[in-house]
Amino acid sequence: MNCEARQGESPSGERGPPGGEGVLGYKVNCEARQRELRSKRGSPGGEGAPGCQVKRLMVCLPLLLGCLPMLASAEPGLAALKVEAGEDGSETYTVSIQVLMFMTALSLLPAALMMMTSFTRIVIVLAILRQALGTQSSPSNQVIIGLSLFLSLFIMMPVFDQVYEDALGPYLEEEMPAREALQRAALPFRGFMLEQTRDDDLMLFSSISGAREFESADDVPFSLLMPAFVTSELKTAFQIGFLILIPFLVIDLVVATLLMSMGMMMLSPMIVSLPFKIMLFVLIDGWSLIMGTLAASFSV
Repeated sequence: MNCEARQGESPSGERGPPGGEGVLGYKVNCEARQRELRSKRGSPGGEGAPGCQVKRLMVCLPLLLGCLPMLASAEPGLAALKVEAGEDGSETYTVSIQVLMFMTALSLLPAALMMMTSFTRIVIVLAILRQALGTQSSPSNQVIIGLSLFLSLFIMMPVFDQVYEDALGPYLEEEMPAREALQRAALPFRGFMLEQTRDDDLMLFSSISGAREFESADDVPFSLLMPAFVTSELKTAFQIGFLILIPFLVIDLVVATLLMSMGMMMLSPMIVSLPFKIMLFVLIDGWSLIMGTLAASFSV
């Protein structure tokens, strides 16, 4: 509020008396009003006064005191993350821990698929076959991975059936604890991996790790068996791929020689040889031969 006024003029715009008594009286009233406003702002009943905050704290204090017994009676830690010990010494995990372990196993499933099954050999052989045919993206990566996955399921089905009968089925029926089920489930995979692993690869990783000589196959740990198995799978896959590449390489050499003899050096031999390679692959029923060879290589 503008409390200043020109001399001889009231706030309403009217001229005061010549002596300026109206102006002096207005200034006095304005100063009194300002003091009154300042006193209200600093009074205990004002909105920003500390007394109001104290009243609010007094209202909230009984609520906080009422919650203390509940906090005191709460158990330490989360009830969902408990491990209960049984009478026979076994350990029982809560449902939340079991779900957490299951989700962790699902995240490791792709690695287990490549490290413990026939997937690695199959996908490498099919990729080499596509390269030998000369088709850049046919069949596509999705088709190759899907075909490798379903062929791996066919090859590994006896192992999966044994795992279900010996470990997963009794565990779901609560006939054995989780630790024993895992130990029994590892036995069929161990037997499959040992059958496909070369002794030279096992000796190689055994010497690298500095492990002692194993008396039997049951003494080989998984940490040594898994890299040896993958190495053997890579060797076998490239051996099969080499046998697949030879006939297609012969066709490429024959076509390239004919083009050179005819003076057609600007024409790519890959374009000319592609129809002949596809025709040869179809006539000999190549897909059946490849799939049968891959399945038979695992001694199903």
